[in-house]
Amino acid sequence: MAKPQLKYVGANTRRVDGVDKVTGRAKYTGDLEIPGMLYGHVLRSHHPHALIEDIDTTAAESLPGVAGVLTGRDVADLDPHYAGRPLIALERARYAGEPVAVVVAEDPLTAEQAAAAVNVVYREVPSAVGLDEALAADAPLVHEDRSGNICGHEQVRRGDAAEGFAQSDHVFEHHFTFPMIYHYTMEPHGVIADYREDGITLWSSAQHPFLVQADLARIFGFPASKVSLNVPYLGGGFGGKSYAKIEPLVVAASRKVGRPVRVCLSVPEAMLTVRRHSAKIRLKTGVKQDGTLMAREAEIYLDTGAYMDNGPQVAGRAATRILGPYNIPHIHTDAYAVYTHSGGAGSFRSIGGPQSIFAGESQMNMIAAALGMDPAELRLKNLLKRGEVLRPGLRPLDVNLAGTLKRLVAASRWKKRTGKAGAPVGLACGMTNAGGQPITVAMVRLQADGAATIMAGSTEMGQGVRTVLSQFVGEELQLPLERIRMSGADTAITPYDRSTGSSRSTTLMGRAVQAAARDVKRQLLKIGAGVYGVKPKEIRLMDGALVCGEARLSFAEVLEKRFGAAAGELIGTGTVGPEIINDVLPVVWEVGMGAVELDVDRETGSISVADYLSVADVGKAINPIQCEGQEEGAAMMGIGHALFEQMVYEGGQLINSTLVDYRIPSFSDMPRGFHTVLVENGDGLGPYGSRGMGEGGIFSVAPAITGALAHATGVQICDLPLTPERVWRSLRDAGGEHNG
Repeated sequence: MAKPQLKYVGANTRRVDGVDKVTGRAKYTGDLEIPGMLYGHVLRSHHPHALIEDIDTTAAESLPGVAGVLTGRDVADLDPHYAGRPLIALERARYAGEPVAVVVAEDPLTAEQAAAAVNVVYREVPSAVGLDEALAADAPLVHEDRSGNICGHEQVRRGDAAEGFAQSDHVFEHHFTFPMIYHYTMEPHGVIADYREDGITLWSSAQHPFLVQADLARIFGFPASKVSLNVPYLGGGFGGKSYAKIEPLVVAASRKVGRPVRVCLSVPEAMLTVRRHSAKIRLKTGVKQDGTLMAREAEIYLDTGAYMDNGPQVAGRAATRILGPYNIPHIHTDAYAVYTHSGGAGSFRSIGGPQSIFAGESQMNMIAAALGMDPAELRLKNLLKRGEVLRPGLRPLDVNLAGTLKRLVAASRWKKRTGKAGAPVGLACGMTNAGGQPITVAMVRLQADGAATIMAGSTEMGQGVRTVLSQFVGEELQLPLERIRMSGADTAITPYDRSTGSSRSTTLMGRAVQAAARDVKRQLLKIGAGVYGVKPKEIRLMDGALVCGEARLSFAEVLEKRFGAAAGELIGTGTVGPEIINDVLPVVWEVGMGAVELDVDRETGSISVADYLSVADVGKAINPIQCEGQEEGAAMMGIGHALFEQMVYEGGQLINSTLVDYRIPSFSDMPRGFHTVLVENGDGLGPYGSRGMGEGGIFSVAPAITGALAHATGVQICDLPLTPERVWRSLRDAGGEHNG
């Protein structure tokens, strides 16, 4: 029997938030004005590690317009810790940039000027900035109550690695480094907090409102129901607005002064708040002469900064993602999150993925070159098959990796391009265990006028979640999208959703919204069956109406039949829990593969991307043009990771915290040829067979680029970014034959 034709799902529908965004009607946290609102300015430590001996706020508090100054003394009655950090420095500051006071005033300028009048007496003590210093035998402790600077350790074991290496014909061992990278969202972090004796209300650029709500309830001693967090639009997230960031600090400032307080960070402040983990990786792989992978051993160190945040989770993902999408019988990997005296690291698009996949896929290219094999054939030989297990304890694969790689090879004309010796072409494959925790609830309200409102806690941050969820409701109810509304998350109103991130919204929130829409549909059909005197299956939905033969009732008329007036509403609910995966993670196996062609200037070391092809297994493209935008946006971010992005510390200070000094991709860096292939096997866990995407486009870029450079010049670089100086020096050091 033929599948019914889909009307909204799979269509390039217009973004439901598009007009508001391009006209400026869309409101972000920084646009909001709350009656009685004051402004906060954060005073930060200048030292990477220092004891705070005294803070004198007298001069600042005496200035006209200053409402108060928050310091660590003001939170002594609380347990002010979350994610392993205090909301404000207490007895010591552990990185240059850590908040030590917040000045609250009637206007931003007064707050900033008053902050300069706060006198902090520090006693500087030894610091460990960067992995090498923090891992040294005599390293200063970042946290004095610990025996070392390791804050998280994840290991993966399968088989006997020593035996696997003994059975190998070749053993390859290499070292890789990956820099600190900043998210650079268009909107830095912003929070408005209103603390009152009976509860807390916030407006925040938070990706995970319900997790932030839980932290605030615990810290300030309220039931969660007394903490209301509203999330308007976000100007980008990429993981940098996951979990609580500055929300507890701003709530504490509001509690101090008894009025609403707004704090919006600058870009330099946001860079010190969260970033991607830098990494040092030792990778050892054993193979047979025919390319069969036998064993892999990895040692990964991740710089998580002064506080834990989600460093242990990042280490956990890195220990898995270093395995690639390959069947390796003998595995021994260790990943360590390491405390250092620097700004915090946390979630960033595919946590632990770009670092470990850069190392793993770069080495696969090196193995292929050493064995004289085509890099694509080496990968095809070793890819896992559907139903096989990457790592003990994880859900078996539900993807067709070989089919996706074959699509990449065909679409990129790989065989033809590699037929020319020295062609600057490369490819890479990646797979991640995404999806987060499957705990999601949604509601759909069909109101008296026949319009539907989606009540869902997913955060719209540019990825298009409001559009996709509207498409699901439109498809289930056959309701035009202009008759469907969805606003931002509000923990006091919208049902619970654990988080927005890890490629989970289309799959998990999508399933909950789909179930809620189907609940509404059942109610409509039951009412219609009573009106028409037929069975529900004899009625169909069409353009916001129930149709039975020649008879037609609009949804508004159906509700009027039910309630006897133009009033009332139907409410559908949908819930997703761990049972959908039998309590075995991940929810989503996300696959991304890429092929690149470079332009390489051997005289200067400058690299640009001439052509990039990304292949994404999306299961079902709910909105193809949005999928392509997600994939190409991720690839552009990957180009930045590969070629120039890095946060640089000197003497414990971040020295490149502006757009002048920190380079991100611009339109001039876009590949001349930029292509995305969407693989739609309809085998995903989400509605209509969809699976998560948005992370997969980033992690193949860097190893494909380093592979292309090596194919063209014979020089393999294992350290990112590939700045012109680094490339030029590598070509020079390799010998005159590579210098042009």
